[in-house]
Amino acid sequence: MAYDRELAFVYRNPTKLVFEENSVNEVGMEVEELNCSKAFVVTDKGVAEAGLTERVEKALGNKYVGTFDGCIQDSGIHIINEGAEKAKEKGADILVSVGGGSTIDTAKGMAILLKEGGKIQDYTGFQMLTRPQTPHIVIPTTAGTGSEVTYAAVVKDWDKNQKMIFADNHMIANVGILDPTMTAGMPPQLTATTGMDALTHAVEAIHAMQAEPVADAMALHAIRLIKEYLPTCVEKGDDLFARGQQLLASTMAGIAFGNAQVGLAHAMAHAVGGLFKVPHGLANSILLPYAMTYNMDECADRYALIARAMDLEVKGMSDEEAGEAAVNAIWELTKKMGVPQKLGEVGVPEEGLKDVADLALSDGSIVYNPKSIFDSEEILGVLKKAW
Repeated sequence: MAYDRELAFVYRNPTKLVFEENSVNEVGMEVEELNCSKAFVVTDKGVAEAGLTERVEKALGNKYVGTFDGCIQDSGIHIINEGAEKAKEKGADILVSVGGGSTIDTAKGMAILLKEGGKIQDYTGFQMLTRPQTPHIVIPTTAGTGSEVTYAAVVKDWDKNQKMIFADNHMIANVGILDPTMTAGMPPQLTATTGMDALTHAVEAIHAMQAEPVADAMALHAIRLIKEYLPTCVEKGDDLFARGQQLLASTMAGIAFGNAQVGLAHAMAHAVGGLFKVPHGLANSILLPYAMTYNMDECADRYALIARAMDLEVKGMSDEEAGEAAVNAIWELTKKMGVPQKLGEVGVPEEGLKDVADLALSDGSIVYNPKSIFDSEEILGVLKKAW
């Protein structure tokens, strides 16, 4: 997968990023800079109960018009439709999402409906929009999804029990406020699994079919930071410097995969989440090493880059040996943080693996995997090893 003279790519990163401890206090100024005056907050009940939403509401001052706190893990299309109606009732002209990936993705969907009307299921697919959507400021409270800088939203259709992908360049948020104090309250296990979500983004961006040098730079530095600071975040949650570095890593990994895309690990994780309600970061954490092993013969040279970014001693090794060292290092990282290692440990039944494989084969992420996959039996083989 080395680059040659045929290299050609488009790199996109339109989101303004604001990074500093307590930078949440600047949200009102960001609303004003976007020429808006009626900010509607989108969050979940846990974030609200932790007092984080209140910080945002106070910082908005007289620009604050209301809050929707109905977001849940694996947010659904019905929640987006409900939230958009609430925002319309308040006359909102800008959304401020405060939460993790599900909350941010909910707000992305709401932004479409405030501008275009209808129901969110009317816009499923890729590049369905023709104009900029309702302005959106993101304040992440987790450090893993990178959704503040990506062009996609993954939302569950609870009636069909599967995840839907909405992807459009017009969905990308206008501003991401990266405030380490907003992530300091995450419990250790959530810190670990959301952090592994970011690592999966970075690793798959390195090996994806649309990998390119600028995204590589973002992904490789994200890997360096995650390897260095994620364990500290898990062990010492009040370490704001480590929290800040992990938050930056998550955003950089988001920029990387938003341009280069992902692959097999994400396709399987989407399916596992849709069918068996396994949180996305946890599913990615379990599946990433198995997906890398499957892809090794196609992109060992790319995994050797990852090994060096993780500061592994690989001098004198072949690309395959270095790639295997990277896989082992990722396994050791998850073990150190106490993250489950197998799908069977998190409630995925062995008899359900065939359904996971079939659903993963139809996932949009599979298109960008470095090794082409046309038969769900190949995916099933990977899942059996991960079970």
